[in-house]
Amino acid sequence: MIVVMREGCKKEEVDRVVELVREMNLKDHVIVGTERTVVAVIGDDRYKDRSVLESCPGVDRVVPILAPYKIASRQTHPESTVISLRQGTDAAVGGRKICVIAGPCSVEDRKKYLEIAQVVKELGATALRGGAFKPRTDPYQFQGLGEEGLEILAEAREQTGLPVVTEVMSLEQVLLVAKYADVLQIGTRNMHNFNLLQAVGKTDKPILLKRGWSAKLDEFLLAAEYVIQSGNPNVVLCERGIRTHEEYVRNTLPLAIIPAVKRESHLPIIIDPAHGTGHAYMVPAMCRAAVAAGADGVMVEVHQDPEHALTDGAQSLTPQAFETMMKEMKAVAEAVGREVSGTAVSVK
Repeated sequence: MIVVMREGCKKEEVDRVVELVREMNLKDHVIVGTERTVVAVIGDDRYKDRSVLESCPGVDRVVPILAPYKIASRQTHPESTVISLRQGTDAAVGGRKICVIAGPCSVEDRKKYLEIAQVVKELGATALRGGAFKPRTDPYQFQGLGEEGLEILAEAREQTGLPVVTEVMSLEQVLLVAKYADVLQIGTRNMHNFNLLQAVGKTDKPILLKRGWSAKLDEFLLAAEYVIQSGNPNVVLCERGIRTHEEYVRNTLPLAIIPAVKRESHLPIIIDPAHGTGHAYMVPAMCRAAVAAGADGVMVEVHQDPEHALTDGAQSLTPQAFETMMKEMKAVAEAVGREVSGTAVSVK
């Protein structure tokens, strides 16, 4: 349930509600909005005494939350959340501007990565992507450069000024990846790795959470809840496609989840059309459609030589294709009253 405080309530009144919640052996989560302060009460419903909280000074009403995801629910937090990708910059997800995270699937070597990082920056990217640790179904495929890849990502950030997003695959990697990266990505295979979700929830870095390829919407938002209730409210949801009977595409990209998430949750949502389709020629169309559907951003793979990429070359855009896609996205964004962050400079 949530305790909605009256407009203009005093800090001491909020503190008293928090004190009572803790006396019930429940967890509190205070959300300060532009107009109202709300205290989310989390824990076993058997210990929630609504009448005690309703009688507190400064309390307007106590509202039960029916959704299993309490803190991620829009009932708890009516205003849409905007998440900064790196403190001290204007790179963010949510709000009017549409975020574009771009770069190769994996960090292959220093020269190539620094080159493509500069290109996507000039074309208007908000942040850089690139895997230092790569989860591969085939154990004989390229697994990433590990810490060397993280060092290259950090160098690219210094040269471009763009925040970097990279995946963390295990509990042992959390502190190492957090040392170098600005945003920690949880991949589709780990969406149900609850120990890992709680571990990244204890960091101060934004989390990009990809939907599991067979996960329902409730399960997706409950995974986000694991991160938030562990102490980290900065979760960006990412739809990357689900498994269906269709074999023509790598996965089926269900864009209907965008308005569904917008209705159910305050968290921002982006899409990954590269993994959602597996075909580079489909990526621009899916990005345009996602912007029209209300997505807060896109994550795309860009490589200067897709034919020789060590991972996911078939779904990677060339710089020229990325430039064209950015122009098309901007036109769609303007049509729906939004804008694509970043300023494009033509590829020479």
